[in-house]
Amino acid sequence: MSVALPEEGLEGVRVLVTGASRGIGAAAVARFAAAGAQVIGTSRSLPAETQANVSYLTADLSTDEGAANLAAEVIERWGGVDVLVDNAGAGTTPGPILERADESWLEDLTVNLMSAVRLDRRLVPGMVERGKGVVVHLSSIASRLAQGQQIAYAAAKSALNAYSRGLAAEVGPHGVRVVNVLPGFVATEGALAQHQRFADVRGVELEQFQKDLAAQLNVPMRRPGTPEDAAELIVFLASERAKWLTGAEFRVDGGILPTI
Repeated sequence: MSVALPEEGLEGVRVLVTGASRGIGAAAVARFAAAGAQVIGTSRSLPAETQANVSYLTADLSTDEGAANLAAEVIERWGGVDVLVDNAGAGTTPGPILERADESWLEDLTVNLMSAVRLDRRLVPGMVERGKGVVVHLSSIASRLAQGQQIAYAAAKSALNAYSRGLAAEVGPHGVRVVNVLPGFVATEGALAQHQRFADVRGVELEQFQKDLAAQLNVPMRRPGTPEDAAELIVFLASERAKWLTGAEFRVDGGILPTI
């Protein structure tokens, strides 16, 4: 007996994706739009290529004022959102742990934790009031497999994991889900450019360099993931198909983490 899969349930759903100008954010925007959602993409600057059926806003989420202004505009123009994808994040320059200044630690925490906290604080109450909504936080496998030179980034993402779990417990009784996505070795535009430079130095093709790097990182799939790989998981978790999933971490890393 065949069983029909449930619909994604995203037609007309209001979705806000931060960090939407490139990489996983841009892929998520495209995938949500393909599912029929009403998508709002935001980033510090507009992407080089935009989609006709997506609304774009510029915002700087590194400050509380920036998050407040973005949330106010979203509420005024769209009445809030049904799905919030907190994807904006970045790491500071790698460096030895004991040589990092306070400013470096605080920058990583601001970009990777507080940008989500500040926006959630202003948009999730509307979900609670309506009795339904989904928040997707983009963390990283670095939160569970920290690299010494990027420990501030890893610590910030670990804090995001703990925050996600706490928020899920608090808003769950009101019908709001909170899930956490941990991407791994994903070939975004920036990563691809870096890989190409290293491949050129070694005198090999890009594909061969990526295979070698995947082997070095012990990636069972022996290739990097794509932004679209991560976007598929994000959209699934935001959809009606995942309506019983909350307060949990979901890896999209090609099996790189050596733990369950």
